[in-house]
Amino acid sequence: MIAYDKKRLDDQILVDEADTLYKGGFINNEQKKFIKKELPVFKGQDNILVRIGFFVLGSMLYSSICGAISIVGMNAENAYFQICCYIFAVVGFAGSEFLAKQNFYNHGLNDAFILGAILNVGFAIGITTEGYESVIAFFMAAAAIFMFIRYLHLLSMLVFCLAITTFLFFQMFEFGDIGRAVLPFTAMIFAAVFYLLTTKLISKLKKSYYYNGLLLANSFCLILFYLSCNYLVVRELSEELLGTEVKPGTDIPFAFFFYAFTFIVPVAYLVQALRSKDRIMLWISFLAIGFSIYTIRFYYAVLPIEVALTLGGLVLFAIAYFSIRKLKEKESGLTFKPDRINHSDTLLNAEALVVASTFGMKPEVKPQGSPMEFGGGGFSGGGSGESF
Repeated sequence: MIAYDKKRLDDQILVDEADTLYKGGFINNEQKKFIKKELPVFKGQDNILVRIGFFVLGSMLYSSICGAISIVGMNAENAYFQICCYIFAVVGFAGSEFLAKQNFYNHGLNDAFILGAILNVGFAIGITTEGYESVIAFFMAAAAIFMFIRYLHLLSMLVFCLAITTFLFFQMFEFGDIGRAVLPFTAMIFAAVFYLLTTKLISKLKKSYYYNGLLLANSFCLILFYLSCNYLVVRELSEELLGTEVKPGTDIPFAFFFYAFTFIVPVAYLVQALRSKDRIMLWISFLAIGFSIYTIRFYYAVLPIEVALTLGGLVLFAIAYFSIRKLKEKESGLTFKPDRINHSDTLLNAEALVVASTFGMKPEVKPQGSPMEFGGGGFSGGGSGESF
């Protein structure tokens, strides 16, 4: 199913690990260059600005091809308008396949064709169904997950997560006010199930080709789970979708649950992140805690803004100060010492893997010299010589 050569993908993983080892100081620049020279890799761009530049060029190329087709097809007038986006989507799929065969991977050119194909699928379905949102979201999600599975395109996984969530929302709107009322709980259950599914898939991965995409979807589920029942989000959406007006002295239904959810979930994220040493969940928990504080302050301004910011800064300073003092001497686990390798849990024995794959040999360990000196000895002599 993957369009790329798997041997080249494995070599790309080794080169990426060599870069990480070089940044951590485990290998020198000459070794890194030698590894890159010996292992064939893809035509990609690590520099985000250069990648954006190639994306712009790819978008211009894509638009030029579609424009040339349109010049010929404009003679058909309305009939061409009904099918033009399908043709443009086919151009995107064909261009993505061609660039994959030419070993373009995370380059910018392939990004333009992959995202363009997904976008044109949405336009095409929208024209055919006269803007039926659920169907548009469903087909965009299908196109996005195909692009991720086929081309290992990370942004396609993000588009899939957004599209499938949008599909869920519009499906709930089909049930009228009842569907809108239970939407927060539906989104919460969906996020929890999707999170467990991606976690299980990650644990069963034998090859790491799909790891980054599944990790992105897993993190998306954590964010969606928190936002689904955040008090501010629920209250504002209730006013927008249901037309309810919260008058002074009143509150939304199940307000106590949403208040508790807004503060308990970020703390649960923080505790779980510290237990599992999950850096992504740790950052999500920090953002969620900050948004929870903003949620309450949005409706209940107990202190003036300058006093609240000052007190908040003092609390954060105290937490940071005592945490640093507690962790600065620790050598393992949760520690304040800088990481030599950012993703050390995924790079165990990576140096040995690079050496073995590149040179076809196993690294040797020189045994420590024994402090006891033995003499000669033949067949079974424990140190005796051959002469008396």
